[in-house]
Amino acid sequence: MSRPAARVLTLLELLQSGGTRTVAELAERLGVEGRTVRRYVGRLIDLDVPVESVRGRYGGYRIAPGYRLPPLMLGDDEALAVLLGLIAGRRTGLTAAGRTASETASAKIRRVLPRHVARRLDTLLESLAFTEQPGERATPDAGVLLTVADAVRHHRPVSMRYTDGDGRRSERTLHAYGIVSHAGRWYVTGRDDDSGEDRTFRLDRIADARTLPGSFEPPEDVAPAERVLTGFATAAYRHEVTLRVHGTKKRIRAHLPASVALLEEDEEEPVVGAVREREVWWRVRLRAERLDWLPPVLAALDRPFVVEGPDELRDLVAAFAERLGSYARASRTA
Repeated sequence: MSRPAARVLTLLELLQSGGTRTVAELAERLGVEGRTVRRYVGRLIDLDVPVESVRGRYGGYRIAPGYRLPPLMLGDDEALAVLLGLIAGRRTGLTAAGRTASETASAKIRRVLPRHVARRLDTLLESLAFTEQPGERATPDAGVLLTVADAVRHHRPVSMRYTDGDGRRSERTLHAYGIVSHAGRWYVTGRDDDSGEDRTFRLDRIADARTLPGSFEPPEDVAPAERVLTGFATAAYRHEVTLRVHGTKKRIRAHLPASVALLEEDEEEPVVGAVREREVWWRVRLRAERLDWLPPVLAALDRPFVVEGPDELRDLVAAFAERLGSYARASRTA
């Protein structure tokens, strides 16, 4: 294939990846001058590819919306990457497509794979194991997901019908800040108009989502993933636990992640700058329905700690320490 023809095909791939591409960007990616980019665009138009010219400061070229391109052609490695992505996404809950859609997409790609590539894939799948068996995943409706994503991108309010964990239904208007995938489930976080507070909703419990007229300005410090994890750590549970732990932030977070606990600098020993990775006292706050899982976690930390509350946790830690001591004594006499 001649070099100009290859560049025209590369230009087509860049344009069909979506969005508007500036002439400067295309020229840099193709390694040519701007006038050459315009000549290549002309060749695509001659081939009946509807390339549109977008004027303005951020103008450039794009493929006309709704245009159906010829059948997609993938290289061997590209086909393997797509199939593995579909399989891994389905197993770990990181795909928003329904099970049927994911399986039919995989089947379509496998049908056109050359035999040697299909054999490579089968060999890999036979030797591949997942550490977590697939369970029931909460897959959101694709239409709801795309509607909410559009509302996030354009900062538009979204109206939705929501069903909570107890089966109660409500009509809500949300100023959505972002979408987060966590532990096999999809969430949207934003300001709930009804309560005037920041809330997090599971996308699989949303129905009839539609964007509304108008727009809003999200907070400057918005961090959707952090908000979702903080929401888990501060949710209402039976027990409120407060600890003081002496160690590095990294070590504590390895056992008590942000989705479980809030970590604060201890006022008695402030932490600044590079001192963060030195062992100092940190105050840890978390909420839990049960406390029996905490003593083993605190033991795994292997750092000094103080249980400030509740008293029940102190008793559990003492009992756990006594059991460990009895096991150690028994091992010496065995």
